[in-house]
Parts: sequence; C-alpha cells; structure tokens
Amino acid sequence: MCARPWRSLGFVLCVFVTPVMAGEPPERASQTHIPQVEDANEGTEARRGEPLWEVGVIGGGGTLPDYPAADQNHARGLALPYAVYRGPVLRVGDGGIIRGKFVDTRLIELNLALDASFPADSEDNDAREGMPDLDTLLEAGPRLILKFLPPESDQELNASIAVRAVLSTDLPINWRYQGFVINPRLSYGDERFHAGRLRLGASIGPLFGFGGLNRYFYEVQPQFARPGRPEYDADGGYIGTELSLSASWLPFSRVRLFSGIQLGYFNWSANEDSPLHRADLNLAAGAGLRLAIFQSERRVRR
Repeated sequence: MCARPWRSLGFVLCVFVTPVMAGEPPERASQTHIPQVEDANEGTEARRGEPLWEVGVIGGGGTLPDYPAADQNHARGLALPYAVYRGPVLRVGDGGIIRGKFVDTRLIELNLALDASFPADSEDNDAREGMPDLDTLLEAGPRLILKFLPPESDQELNASIAVRAVLSTDLPINWRYQGFVINPRLSYGDERFHAGRLRLGASIGPLFGFGGLNRYFYEVQPQFARPGRPEYDADGGYIGTELSLSASWLPFSRVRLFSGIQLGYFNWSANEDSPLHRADLNLAAGAGLRLAIFQSERRVRR
C-alpha cells in the first residue's frame, strides 16, 4: 500500500504502478505470446513467485487535489513504458520508483525509497492565484515495515513508518530542500479472490510535515497577501490523515486493470487557519491499465 501526501504523481503511481509491483499475484512468465484468457489454475500458478524483471507499458488517469486541503482538483494522466527489477537488495519499480531493501526478514523490512509528485500551476488554483507554482516534488528516505502475517500468506497486514526528505524542482534546475515528512501507516492487502486474479487493498495513516514542508504548502508571504488571503506563517506538525482503497484485476495473462480512491481528512491540522487550507476533505480517484510485454522466466519471492 502507498499514499502520497500531495497532489500527485505519487497517487497515480500508487494506483497504476505500485499494485503491479508490490504484492500483486504475478502472471506466468512468457516472452512471446500475446495476452490470452487464462484458466483458473493459472492464478494458483502465479502465487509461486513474481518475475525477476518485466517490461511493458502502463497508462491511466485520475482526478487529484492540487495540494493537501485544497478545494480544487485537476485531471492528471500518465502513459509511459515501465520496467521492474526485483533483486534481493535493489528493486526498481517495486513498491516505488527505486527501493533498496537493507533488512528483509519474515517480520521486519527496512528499505530506502525514492518517489515523485506532480507539479501544480498556481494560476489554475483560485486560492494560490498570483503565488509561485508548486514544483515537482521528489521524496527520498527510509521506511521501516513490521509484518504481522507470514510471506506465504495470501494476505498482508503491515504497520510501517516512513521518514522522507522532500526536494522541489522545476526540472532540470532549481533544486530546493523543502523539509521532510513522517508517515506512519497501517496497510492490508488480500489476494484470495478469483484464484489470485483480484487483489484488494486498504491503508490508513497520518502525515506530519517538518523542516519547512508545511510552509511550502500553507505559508502566505507578505508580497502575496491580498483581500481574502492574509499573510500567514505556517507551522510544522500534523498535516492530515489519508485513507486509500485499491483494487487490481488480471483479466488476461499480461493485462492488469487498476482502480483506487484516496480520501484525505485535514481537520485539526497544524495549519487549518491558513487561507490556503480550503477544504477539510480531499478526494482523489483514478483508474488505469498495465500491459506486460516481456517478463523473465526466473521467479522470485515477493
């Protein structure tokens, strides 16, 4: 399970990419055949492991809030190739853009991950009109996962805490450190349906921003103050709590469909008095499709 604390490529990747790469029941490996309908036994076969690597294309879209506690959503979409590598330590596209697993036992996993978020144009947001745009955000940092169920189970129940530094950039220049986010999270996944073809997931967790991160979203400097948007000095601390629900379905051997929603609740946040805090409730929703073109014959455990 994953969730991003901002308007986001992160959420799109979470809905369209992460369920492909982290905890889904994999398809049977093949290098040449076009997608065909599988029989019920193939779902059971898929439980034996995942491809060491795979390459394909993925696409989808959704409606996402411009930032946490924004009162406006905008449509976002992705259509791009993807690649996955599930090595014993380094994993690319497996539960994130890049993830290094430094400790991985039956009960505990410690990894280092890199993720990203969409930019937002302030001219398209009434609350931020005339203010600087919100740039692309890159996150990097460690995550500790406590696993309550054994790896061979068809269910996952995990508690985790992630601490990630956040950098903003207008690519390829002007990189700036914006602070860091702390995100404890409880997640559940279940793939006991339709012989492993259907996976359902849910996660919930609070978000805390420190080191200037909340200023990036909620501060109003004097030069940007105007009637209805007074000057505001943002505080570090609680941002809000997010609940994510997702589903992925394998109708054909190399085609997977995804959908997901993410509900953000931002009441009682450290900056609920900011004029940029416009809504206590955010809703993001999206759907997508993934086509695996090439897969390794070698299988590895999740």
